[in-house]
Amino acid sequence: MSGIILERSDGVGVITIDRPEKLNALTLAMYDELSDVFDEIRDDPAIGVAILTGAGDRAFCVGADLKESIPALAEERFDISEWDGAHQKHSRLFKPVIAAVNGLCLGGGFEIMLSTDLRIAADTARFGLPEAGVGVVPAGGTLARLTRQIPYPWAMELLLTGQPVDAVTAERRGLVNRVVPAGDLLDEAFALAHRLLECSGTSLSVIKSATAQLSEMPLNAAFHAEALYGQQAFASPDAKEGLAAFSEGRTPRFPSRTEATKQPPEGHERG
Repeated sequence: MSGIILERSDGVGVITIDRPEKLNALTLAMYDELSDVFDEIRDDPAIGVAILTGAGDRAFCVGADLKESIPALAEERFDISEWDGAHQKHSRLFKPVIAAVNGLCLGGGFEIMLSTDLRIAADTARFGLPEAGVGVVPAGGTLARLTRQIPYPWAMELLLTGQPVDAVTAERRGLVNRVVPAGDLLDEAFALAHRLLECSGTSLSVIKSATAQLSEMPLNAAFHAEALYGQQAFASPDAKEGLAAFSEGRTPRFPSRTEATKQPPEGHERG
């Protein structure tokens, strides 16, 4: 059965969009499932980092299943804001999310990728926003996010022309952090996830929360709020442990990571 799969492994939650026979196109139900999985990761202290990928090697995700979603939208049987959870528009998930992009990353799949924090692409990946060519627009966060994440003319080229770009171009334009051979994609994503798990969970949460909030504020107000975030982090148990470990010349054992070191339960499929 196709759906959204969540598996746990040593503090990492691996989310797989599992509909490879349809290039991991999302049904309306799968959008809801993806939103629920993000909430589950948010609330699970045993998960410190998430990896998001697509099943198979042909596609990360090509967005919504148009045979289902376009008629629903056209007949006003569906409100596109119901996808906000899957697009993390108002997310309270302050844990890092890594996109491991395999194959096609188009339309709504591109939009979901934009909601992640770190992105590793297979050398076979291709990225595009074909919406303008079919009379719609990418309203799943892209119109708000893309020009904030990459330079304006490159963003507009993707938005206005609908022409896809390859992985190397995506890296050069700042859409992804790095490109790796397709066979190494998940290994590289796990290596990055485990590097993040060596850091303070409190620090990562504060950093992600702060950058989301401060980017929307005038500079002076942002400086004030930044100081409050800093005080929050400096007063945390993780800070006490980190500073003690530094002075003692040992590896810190952050309290925020205690749960993530416990034996994880088995993975499960939703949908």
